[in-house]
Amino acid sequence: MDIDIRKAVLANVSGNNKDQLESTIVDAIQSGEEKMLPGLGVLFEVIWKESDHQKKEELLSTLSSGLK
Repeated sequence: MDIDIRKAVLANVSGNNKDQLESTIVDAIQSGEEKMLPGLGVLFEVIWKESDHQKKEELLSTLSSGLK
């Protein structure tokens, strides 16, 4: 059985409002479960693709600071 995680995650959150998306993200992080990481990666991919250069620089600065 071949599962396309990207498609599954996108189908699961498509049409969600901001509150629902925040809840999904917070729940995934708070659960601490490894199985949630691919889904968070897919959401980050969407953020990255939809961000302009300035926003990407902000994201990278935030990530860099968080990893210190």
